[in-house]
Amino acid sequence: MTNIKTRIMILGAASAAAIGSGNAALAQDAEAPTEEVVVIGTRGDARNPLESAVPIDVIGADEIASAHSFGGELGELLQALAPSFNFPRQSNSGLGDHVRSAQLRGMSPDHILVLVNGKRQHTASVVSLESKIGLGTNPFDFNTIPLIAIKRIEILRDGSGAQYGSDAIAGVVNIVLKDAAEGGTLTASYGGHRTDFDPVNQDISDGQTFSVAADYGFSVGNDGSFRFGGEYRSRNATNRSGIGVLPFFEDQTPANLALDPARVFAAGDGETDDIYVYYNTSIPTGDLEFYSYGRYSNRDTEGTGFFRYPDGFTSLPSVYPNGFRPITLGDNTDLSFSAGLRGTNFGSDWDISATIGKNDFESSVKDSANPSFGPTSPTTFNLGGFEFLQTTINADVVRDVDVAAFAGALTLAYGAEVRFEDYKTTAGDPASYEAGTFVADVGAQAGPGLPADSVADLDRTVFSLYADLEADVTDRFMVGAAVRYEDYDDFGDALTGKLSARFQISDALAVRAATGTSFRAPSLAQTGYERSTTNFGDSGMLELFRLLPVSNPVAIANGAVQLKEEESQNFSAGIVVTPDDSFSLTVDYFQIDVDDRITLVNAGNNIQYFSNRVDTETTGFDIVFSGALDLYGGVFDWSASYNQSETDVKNPAVLGVEDLNTIETAPPEDKLILSGSWTVDRWSSSLRLSQFGEATRIFDFGGGFEPAQTYDSVWSVDAELATRITDEWTLAVGADNLLDEYPDLSSDDINYFGHLPYDVLSPIGMNGRYLYVRTQYDF
Repeated sequence: MTNIKTRIMILGAASAAAIGSGNAALAQDAEAPTEEVVVIGTRGDARNPLESAVPIDVIGADEIASAHSFGGELGELLQALAPSFNFPRQSNSGLGDHVRSAQLRGMSPDHILVLVNGKRQHTASVVSLESKIGLGTNPFDFNTIPLIAIKRIEILRDGSGAQYGSDAIAGVVNIVLKDAAEGGTLTASYGGHRTDFDPVNQDISDGQTFSVAADYGFSVGNDGSFRFGGEYRSRNATNRSGIGVLPFFEDQTPANLALDPARVFAAGDGETDDIYVYYNTSIPTGDLEFYSYGRYSNRDTEGTGFFRYPDGFTSLPSVYPNGFRPITLGDNTDLSFSAGLRGTNFGSDWDISATIGKNDFESSVKDSANPSFGPTSPTTFNLGGFEFLQTTINADVVRDVDVAAFAGALTLAYGAEVRFEDYKTTAGDPASYEAGTFVADVGAQAGPGLPADSVADLDRTVFSLYADLEADVTDRFMVGAAVRYEDYDDFGDALTGKLSARFQISDALAVRAATGTSFRAPSLAQTGYERSTTNFGDSGMLELFRLLPVSNPVAIANGAVQLKEEESQNFSAGIVVTPDDSFSLTVDYFQIDVDDRITLVNAGNNIQYFSNRVDTETTGFDIVFSGALDLYGGVFDWSASYNQSETDVKNPAVLGVEDLNTIETAPPEDKLILSGSWTVDRWSSSLRLSQFGEATRIFDFGGGFEPAQTYDSVWSVDAELATRITDEWTLAVGADNLLDEYPDLSSDDINYFGHLPYDVLSPIGMNGRYLYVRTQYDF
């Protein structure tokens, strides 16, 4: 609690300094961009986010361009700019190396609903089984959306199931695509890590990243537009492993002892190659408007498995006499297409649309072996495929109704949604899972593959009805109400509601509050997913675990029952302070109670399945200052933001210490971001200081051995200097993690015999300093 109080004091001091009047060189007549409006959180007219009854963050295109993220990834960028957003870089985590999970307010990754232009998007087709953050979840993959396509990002920090349906327990992220009918942009960047890596006493240069992107817009007819673009990005691998000793449980043979000690593991980012394209169009036709937008991405990614020593049950010395480290491969294809027609008739605005989204993930591994096959074992295996297809049809109507007693019109919105979901898996190569004739470990290492008798093919239909009211009762008092009913043909139905209000006490002060219920339906992937994975067992050694669907007879025999929806109750209350156009302050408290949260059950004999067994309570608060000042002939925009989130399990007895740690203390407890940008003539500079809060890791190695470590908070400094060489051409140089900070070194009980010196929990990551140059040409 002392650290939290200290950060709040830092936040207040930084803000006070920024708006202090003691410096005569600062003339406070600059105006912040308060004209920004958002469409999220309301079905009526777009509002300034400060006028909303719930907290909303808005990230514009200029912030996206200047807040460079070293992977060029959307998830990494959101972590840098949004204090409530967490996006850890997993390593040695199976499919978690390829599809990374995000958190909002420290909650589950599948408690975030993602929209594009206000339309629901599909999740990834894989379930995270070997990662720490997001264990057992089926998240949205933020890295399937290119930065070049984004006009702005709206983050609704409030439970919104009554407005948007399943998954919106922690909040909603709406990504608005560029739509300008003229001009274009060309961008390119190159950078890499340059870091002093203490565990091996080396200066390392790796993670070289190159990206190039372009988009262009033109008019269609009188008032229509068509904008399209693409992006390519390539990133080399990083390695932050240590020089480790031979684990005590490995065979103490001469071949193994020759690698005692040695640097034979890998920790960090794998190689990636990404291709993206998008388009966004609207074409008026008389009184109607046709619109459509779509996106496509293909990401080829690499991850890493644990090193297999030359002699052992998981080894194959006849093929790998010096041992081997498997490289996992992901071929991730993602697409989404929306089309609709909207117009105005009989005093109502209406919108009919269809959205089709699909994620196809092919999993494989190279530099591997099936030891039970002996010398004839393949070294490359297809481990299986995963596919999720979602088709959504929406009909929405919005109508303003004049009410004599109200200062403004009553906005009535209602509509219906039908959603069709299909999920299927395909088997891996037979050699990836079958047993050979040798007495050795069975299956591809860093696998095994999905057996042919374990594939899934599931589908379901979801039907929804909703109604939404919003009104300015007086010039100072706004209220809202929403109700939504959803019916799933595979498990049941859910009814949710929400109430919200905002009262303007004075011109400079307003209060706001909201309460409601939300839910999350179990995903088809969680219902039908079956896979074998390698992870740490009670002995501390790598063991094979089987995840079974709840319909599997073996799972049922071990206590599995049909999954049902997670249910939540949320409450938020806050204040909005706007003394003038150059300064704003918001403070919001929140509480989110979730019943029947879906988690993994370890049923013994290394059998796992999903179950609604946990109830949680998440509480915390957000503070956001922002403003603008005239400074030495230029304009200085500044912000200071802070999030503190804490999740407690109400029934901890049902969880082991590792599972309890995953939910309660593994996510960072808080985050503080202080940022400023100064623009004068053709020059601009930006500086961002981020403090990532404490995170705790606990292992359960059996026999009462439960090593734990709390990693202290850590600061990161990001900086950029840019100049407009011409009116169209910008050149910038910058650094992420300029001071080359790392999290605490892991203890000897946790660092896997010195091979993995840093944990993946801290959002600062383990890659160190990143230096880059970028250029942009606007035409």
